[in-house]
Amino acid sequence: MKILMILIVSLLTLSGCASTGNGQAQAERITPEQLARILPPPVATVTLDEIVAESKQGKTSDEIIAKIKASNSRYELTPTQTLDLSKQGVDVKVLDYMHQSNELAKQNAIADEMNKREQEKRVAQKQLQRERALAQSQYYDYFDGPLYNPYYNYGYSPYWGSHFFWGPSFYYRQRR
Repeated sequence: MKILMILIVSLLTLSGCASTGNGQAQAERITPEQLARILPPPVATVTLDEIVAESKQGKTSDEIIAKIKASNSRYELTPTQTLDLSKQGVDVKVLDYMHQSNELAKQNAIADEMNKREQEKRVAQKQLQRERALAQSQYYDYFDGPLYNPYYNYGYSPYWGSHFFWGPSFYYRQRR
């Protein structure tokens, strides 16, 4: 008998551990088409040839980076293009800035989209809470409470009757 009880308790414990519970919320996935629409396209107002020419003229990397910043240029460089630019004399610091600025722009665009979706979710939740509160408040009798009825907490009122079943809330619901 003792072994049977131990076996039952252990099985119940294991079955409790094996249950999945509530689980995690599903994350919304972004399709490649949505990602292409979200990400800003690279705009190069200062061309790569101009950057190579300025590097060969002896301008410092800080001057070239300042020119790129001033023009708001962004570059989507492939590894091959990066190697070619490096071989043509463009400083590594300039190449790093070009990659970092592009990645930062992508991250900002994705973060903006996530914030927009989160805001839409919050608005939808607030609307749902308002609808729920409205649905619940349709059955509330405003005159059956401690403000209007001094005998409210006692369960019976000489004015209204018993609050437990046949109180004013019951009659109010029937009249609606």
